[in-house]
Amino acid sequence: MGSVASSVLTAGMSVSDLHGPQLRVRDLEEQLRQLRTATICALNQMLDLKDLSTGTHSARLAEWAIRVGEQLGISDLGLRDLEVSAILHDIGKVGVPEATLNKPGKLDAEERKQIEKHSEYGWAVLRVIPGFSQASLMVLHHHERIDGKGYPSGLTGENIPLGSRIIGVIDAFDAMVSDRSYRKGLPSEEAIRRLQAEAGTQFDSEVVKLFVGIAIWDLQEVTESV
Repeated sequence: MGSVASSVLTAGMSVSDLHGPQLRVRDLEEQLRQLRTATICALNQMLDLKDLSTGTHSARLAEWAIRVGEQLGISDLGLRDLEVSAILHDIGKVGVPEATLNKPGKLDAEERKQIEKHSEYGWAVLRVIPGFSQASLMVLHHHERIDGKGYPSGLTGENIPLGSRIIGVIDAFDAMVSDRSYRKGLPSEEAIRRLQAEAGTQFDSEVVKLFVGIAIWDLQEVTESV
């Protein structure tokens, strides 16, 4: 009999007694996983009530973000945080007036300020949820710019969380190619050109390079399937 089993039996315990605590730990881990998933889904559905286009938009961002994050060598835990922040990056828009969100024309200065508050609102919502602290920081800073001209903190370069830099690139691309109440979406090729033109100023150059490769591959697959 092995030394571990012998010591257990010596202490008056059977090997089967070990399974109880292990199973309880697994059960708790599964419950936490389910709670995490349910929280993400509930928040995303709440945002859908505000803006019906958000659910599909967020799903696309999450898929692209994970693919970029994997190429950058982000850890499994980091990828989970990245996925949460990509799905819920716009959750703060629940605090923005619908008239501003859906305005068919150009926003005035006050309306622009209202829109820009959404990243702070999103951070305020997510940071109080256990396990979402890192994701909340990615949400807070996903509209920062490499050159420091973004919001809300004016961070520069690598001072911006990597997850925020990834979401910033992908969010911008998806926004450019999507139809809005005040304009039609751009062709994907033009959106890619604009990302590349702003690499190193608005966007992280390495993230742009990796994402453009993914976007071009996806476009080729769509074209070949038609």
